[in-house]
Amino acid sequence: MKRKPRIPPSPLPQRQGIDPVRVKLPPEGPWTTVREHLVERLSGAGVGIVDGMFDAGEVVGVDGRAVAPDAAYVPGMFVWFHRELAAEVPVPFALDVVYRDEHLVVADKPHFLATTPRGSHVTETALARLRRELGIPALGAAHRLDRLTAGLVLFTVRPEDRGAYQSLFRDKRVRKEYEAVAPYASGLELPQTVRSRIVKERGVLAAYEVEGEPNAVSRVELVERRAERGIARYRLLPATGQTHQLRVHMNRLGVPILGDPLYPEVADPVPAGDFRRPLQLLARALEFTDPVTGVEHRLRSTRTLEAWSSYGDWDGQ
Repeated sequence: MKRKPRIPPSPLPQRQGIDPVRVKLPPEGPWTTVREHLVERLSGAGVGIVDGMFDAGEVVGVDGRAVAPDAAYVPGMFVWFHRELAAEVPVPFALDVVYRDEHLVVADKPHFLATTPRGSHVTETALARLRRELGIPALGAAHRLDRLTAGLVLFTVRPEDRGAYQSLFRDKRVRKEYEAVAPYASGLELPQTVRSRIVKERGVLAAYEVEGEPNAVSRVELVERRAERGIARYRLLPATGQTHQLRVHMNRLGVPILGDPLYPEVADPVPAGDFRRPLQLLARALEFTDPVTGVEHRLRSTRTLEAWSSYGDWDGQ
């Protein structure tokens, strides 16, 4: 079996917890210099951006030395550089660590903080923040939690362990428990297991259900209700991990989660920096057998959902 070529380590350190961009030059093409290839590859970066990077010596090779603007194109060559990081609105909530050892870190993520860099959320993410605060540049995410959802997220300390922990989630060997606050419906029979086929298209905000073999299974239980306010607290136990699965299934039952900007209807975008109405969904617990150490982990979030203790606009909405 042919082994994959070894990828050399980055000669550049992280910036604000973000890795540099690594580019491997294609095996063939019309370019005569490294600069020509990057100008074409990064055409959306803006006029003069790539030239400015070369002039400042910010494009480097495997030895960490600056690549000259006229350096010859070499197929298979690796180069690294840092993208300019746009200013982001800080998420003004604490990111707590509930468990840490030499192999993993489990964090209790607040609402509005993305798990990993993506799109416009780069430095204001749980991964980047933990790398900075804990001083662990190699930290990586074993799974993801929606930006709007709060609760427990597992990160790996050592790259060589990452596959083992990711396989826990891929192979459904993690018991995940969520909590949600949503309207109370007197005619809704609970507990109930919801099964459906959910589709999430790239570039489309909301997922939707279609006919076909179910790929999403969620058990929904009523924990307690507050009849005078028309709301209830629910325990949600997903057996699968489709995007927006719990939000879609709660909406299907006629009790959409409070604060949800997508279900039952897509609302107008919330302005950056508006943290007033978080989605009332919390990843409450993770239970699993550690694939590296064999330890039985039973971890719980200490966060509370605002709508359950606050009055006013949350009631029955």
